[in-house]
Amino acid sequence: MHYGEIKKFDIANGRGVRVSLFVSGCTHCCKGCFNPQTWDFSFGTEFTDETEMDIIEALSPDYIDGLTLLGGEPMEPDNQRKLLPLLKRVRELYPHKDIWCYTGYTLETDLLSRSRARCEVTDEVLSYIDVLVDGEFVEELKNISLRFRGSSNQRIIDLKKTLSSGEAVLWSDDPSYEKHGI
Repeated sequence: MHYGEIKKFDIANGRGVRVSLFVSGCTHCCKGCFNPQTWDFSFGTEFTDETEMDIIEALSPDYIDGLTLLGGEPMEPDNQRKLLPLLKRVRELYPHKDIWCYTGYTLETDLLSRSRARCEVTDEVLSYIDVLVDGEFVEELKNISLRFRGSSNQRIIDLKKTLSSGEAVLWSDDPSYEKHGI
């Protein structure tokens, strides 16, 4: 797996201050994508054990709230396989920090049902993710006032509650943002 960037102080891709990993490789190729260079699976730098250690270290300060995976497409099967050890380690070392994942795939259709995105590690990968932002970016539905998503078709899912209940449970944002845009 390759990655395009690691942001160690990201406040745009999830709640709080986060470490964000932009993986490479995406087959959605959404019109209007903000990061089209990451569609190429070989874009950027190879993800190595040293990269994983760098992310683990960047997560250590108390003011870092968690890890965000985006891209590219973290849920491409090859990327899932490479991300699984990182997710295990993050959960083991930082159980109080949350993990967000942005995917163009839809949870019920693509990740929980038989599809080209689903592979032998998908269920385990999903078990480590707290919040899943799902659905392709749709330029015609773009709305810059939406918090933590680019188009109105995308959902912010509380994945832990969803997996335990068997039906999609949307993530609850800070109530102060319910009546106000960004």
